[in-house]
Amino acid sequence: MEHNAQQAQKEKIMEENVQPSKRPSSRRSFLRKGLVAGGAGTIGAALLANGLALPAFAEERDRDKERSDDLTSGDVAILRFAAAIEILETDLWQQYNELGGIQDSEVPGGSGSAPYINGLLQLDGDMSQYIHDNTEDEISHFTFLNAYLASKGANPVDLDKFRTLKGSQATGAQDKKRLTNLMQLTVDTSWWTRYRSRTQNPDFGDTFPPAIPGLLKGQFPAIPRSNADLAPANHIQAIANTAGFHFGFIEQGGSSLYPTLAQGATNLEVLRILLSIGPVETSHFQTWHDKAGNAPALTDPTNGLVFPDLNAAPFGGEDFQTNLIMPEPTIFLSRSLPAVSIIRPTQIAGSGGAVATVKAWTADGLFIGQSPEFFTVLQQLAEQADAARRGF
Repeated sequence: MEHNAQQAQKEKIMEENVQPSKRPSSRRSFLRKGLVAGGAGTIGAALLANGLALPAFAEERDRDKERSDDLTSGDVAILRFAAAIEILETDLWQQYNELGGIQDSEVPGGSGSAPYINGLLQLDGDMSQYIHDNTEDEISHFTFLNAYLASKGANPVDLDKFRTLKGSQATGAQDKKRLTNLMQLTVDTSWWTRYRSRTQNPDFGDTFPPAIPGLLKGQFPAIPRSNADLAPANHIQAIANTAGFHFGFIEQGGSSLYPTLAQGATNLEVLRILLSIGPVETSHFQTWHDKAGNAPALTDPTNGLVFPDLNAAPFGGEDFQTNLIMPEPTIFLSRSLPAVSIIRPTQIAGSGGAVATVKAWTADGLFIGQSPEFFTVLQQLAEQADAARRGF
């Protein structure tokens, strides 16, 4: 479906996915360089000498900033990385939907797996609907971002040549190649405790323990790899539990990524796009945060993976209490300021939000089996997005 959507946006995708838009320099860019080279006083004096008052110039400059077709190379880089991430999210969510969601005209493909769906329903009775809606949202995000890029003369993102990974062979899944691997995951569940701390913030370098330590100690499937995974009962339930915590891992990344990228945007319309899509990712995250807490405590008899009762010792308390799903107030900007409930992290220093996302998803095992060229393309898109600064 995503391939058809991309083809409807453009006549031809450039094969090279890391080229920034080669738009001519705007008048605003020229004036900015002039201010740096000649000094604000020199430019101001010249404008006054020509009969143009500074307030009028400021108003014209502000209108110029608001022009929707005036994208900087940084704006394009940010949108292209966001589009790439949304394409990857679409790919993984479609796999979840084929086996555990609702297949219809909005999200076609697959026919569902009853034992897997039953495992997901232990987390919440509406899991199939939520998976469907999350999938549809991601499809809409990448198709919009690519269409917007194309409308501004910038290159959309096409990752189709990297659809080389073998997907699930279980009944209910489509027999097609994938971008992402959901069958060898090493899931970092520290997002669970990160959002419950009142004294620590990853933007200050603080680290957090995982809610499910076992998910960091191996490679586990989040979808049935074949029909052999549909039994015994605690094995398929462990797969569904893994999916439940992986949903939260994926969507908390989007929650942080969009506000981080927004800090580098120049064009106000691009900023509006980022600030409009980002909260939807946060809505997804809170949904999955809530559902993961309902994962039944068990031990997978096939591999020893343990899902503990998070409300019982040595867990429990504010860091693990399963009905706490809203971000606890914590430190922000300065330890001297009062605690505040926030998205975390959002700091753009260091590796930046884009590179950090690629690093985290790679460590997750999401790209096991991908080619070196795939990693090069994705890393370059991330680096270009993180290099974006307002005005450039």
